[in-house]
Parts: sequence; C-alpha cells; structure tokens
Amino acid sequence: MPVFSKTTLANGVRVVTAPNPQVGSVSCFVMLAAGSRYETPDAKGIAHFAEHMFFKGTERRPTARAISAEIDAIGGEFNAFTGKELTGYYVRCGSETRDIALDVLTDMLRNSRFDPAEIEKEKGVILEEMNVYLDTPQRYVGSVYDRLLYGDQPLGWDILGTRETIEAATRETFLSYLESWYRPERMVVGVAGRIGDGLLERLEDLLGGLEPRPTGAPAPVQLPSAGSSVALHTRASEQAHLVLGVRGYPIGHPDRYALQLLTVVLGGGMSSRLFTEIRERRGLAYYVHAGSAAYTDTGTVYASAGVDVDRVDEAIATILGELRTIAREPVPADELEKARGYAKGRFVLRLESPQGTIQYGLRREVLEGEIEEPDEVLRQLDAVSAEDVQRVARDLLEGKRLYLALVGPFDDPERFERLLAA
Repeated sequence: MPVFSKTTLANGVRVVTAPNPQVGSVSCFVMLAAGSRYETPDAKGIAHFAEHMFFKGTERRPTARAISAEIDAIGGEFNAFTGKELTGYYVRCGSETRDIALDVLTDMLRNSRFDPAEIEKEKGVILEEMNVYLDTPQRYVGSVYDRLLYGDQPLGWDILGTRETIEAATRETFLSYLESWYRPERMVVGVAGRIGDGLLERLEDLLGGLEPRPTGAPAPVQLPSAGSSVALHTRASEQAHLVLGVRGYPIGHPDRYALQLLTVVLGGGMSSRLFTEIRERRGLAYYVHAGSAAYTDTGTVYASAGVDVDRVDEAIATILGELRTIAREPVPADELEKARGYAKGRFVLRLESPQGTIQYGLRREVLEGEIEEPDEVLRQLDAVSAEDVQRVARDLLEGKRLYLALVGPFDDPERFERLLAA
C-alpha cells in the first residue's frame, strides 16, 4: 500500500499526505521550490532572511510573541529551514489541533507584515548568525568548498548572504523575492501522522485565494573550468578542516543509489574505509566522513575531515589513496552488503516519525516533481551491484579534477595543488 498520496488544489498548490493513524500527532509542512539559488546578486541571503521574518507578525497576529503563544498553547513546535533549492516551514502538534497549526502556518506565509522596524532589528540577529557560522570552521568549510566549486553564482553563494546585502535589505527586497517565487505552483503542503477529516477543504479555505502565475526557473548552473583547484580560508587554529571532492551527479541521476553505496563504503560510518584508515589506524582526525550533495542540475562527491594542522598533508594523501583504490578495485561482497544494510537501515530510521516521512516525500516532490515510494527506494538499493559501484567510482574519480577547500593556518595554495597532482 502506498505511503504517500498526492492531490492538487484548484490553484495548483500540491498536497502530499502520509497517514499514520497509530500516532497521536500531526506534522504540517509547507515546502517551496525557492531558496538561495533563486536570489539576485544584490539580494544575497534574502531567502533565509525572509524565513526569519515570517515569524515576526501578521495582520491577525501582529507580533512574534502572538504567533509563538498560539503554538505554545497547543503544545506544538514550529520552525523553518532554508536550502539552496527549497525552503520549508512546519508545525508539529497533537492531531486534534491540526486546524490551528495550519491556520497559523498559512497566515504567516500569506499575511506577514514585514514591518520595517522588525526588519532592522532582525538584521542584527542575521549578522550574529553569520558570526557563529564563521566561528564554526567544521561548518564554514562547506561554504568555502561551494565557492570553489561553483564560483560567483547562486550555488556558490552563502545561504546567509553577505553583511552588505543584509544591511541593505528593505521591505521591498522581501516583497519582490516573495512575489517572484512564493507562488502556488512552487508550493507543496505536506501533512503526516493522524491527519483527520476535511483536510483538503480546510486547505482550499486557507490557500485557495493564492493566484497562480508562471514563475520561470533559476538560471542553469555554469561550472567554472578555470582557476585554482584549492581554496583556503586562513585562520589561526589547532585543527584544519577540509573538504576534498569531485563533481558528481544531479539529484535525479539513474546511478544515485550506486553513488550512495559508494559514499557509504568510503565514509558512511565508523567501520567505513576513511574512518578506519584515517582515524582508527593513523589517528589523523577526530571526524571524517564521505557524502554527496546533489542539486537539480549538478552535484558533488566529497570527503570531509577535521585533522591536526601538522598532519594535514598525510590526511589528504590518505583520502586520495582511498579514492583511487575504490575506483581501481571492486568492493568485496561482504563490504558491499554491510554498506547496503547501513543505507537501508538509516533510510528506514529516517522515516520512523511522521515528520521524517513527510520531509522525505516533500523533498522529492519539490525537487523532482514525484515521490519514489520507500519500498522502491529499498528495492533500488538492493539492486546495486559491486560492478555498479566501481563503474560509478571510475566515472566520477578517474582522471577527474579534484577540488580541495581548507580552513586553517595555511596561506600557500600551491602546496596543496602539488598534493592533488601527485
């Protein structure tokens, strides 16, 4: 029996449901195909800034306290998140208060005031969030890597924006962005858990007044071909944080599951190759893992680690050695089965709650326009062979340009370019 059902309101808003009557709660989401990739150069960070401002007051609930007090009164929790290609808002609460949650959520998205005084206050909050991010090199190195990989275009920009664009933002900056992208055809409502009756009628009342209008699409990514393969963010520290990777596949690529098992073998757990070799055998790092990041038209495969600054060269050389080995030699059957079990188990755990289930479904619907049922995902993982993993490893790793981002006390990129070329 399918986990997900999808219907469409009269104005084009899609509604995805994942009923689970065994629980007593309901998770209500609105997710949009809109994020930092949809920004212009003079409005960097506006997608994330807007996410903050939706919580600052509407016509009916004029203050942030009025909004939060209504959710507190039902024992709910609410939050939001901004990515490069999507933005999500949600409320979780008891099933009997579903309609209150939906009313608050849609009121925020449709009727927020964007009061200039509140905007000015929130600028300080965003700027402090930037400072926290800069002071967390384990996270910040990802931004350095994105800038290296994609350059001066939306996928290469920080989601938080820049100090200059945040300080320059006005009420009109928000309204222009929302008018362009917060449209019914880019919006998907997701409800999971003990859903109750009359959901579609309720959503028609709340969202039916949104008028559809074609919105276009963000500019296709342009992959830089020139410039250094090394990006350094120099700062005094005892630990170096690095991301080493190659270009990968877009989100809907047919080899996505073979790629997933490839990254699990490399660095998907405490018995993975990178963890075993770099942390357990050599003691080079506290954390090390491998992964992939996919967008609608591009992607990357990478390893990341936090290492002793005096042994960073050895760590990079060891990661390069593991990348070459997995492209050169088939993954043994027992190791592949362990990776398969890891990937399947983590996926199942992710879907254990209504919130996890609906987030999975919404991401697929927003980014790909369809949802692959969980049973099909597990079947696809079961179908991956050692030959598939090696074929993908060769395709992505053999003879391909390597990219290295580093945060630490380094100022000589040529030193690391030589390591990559070795």
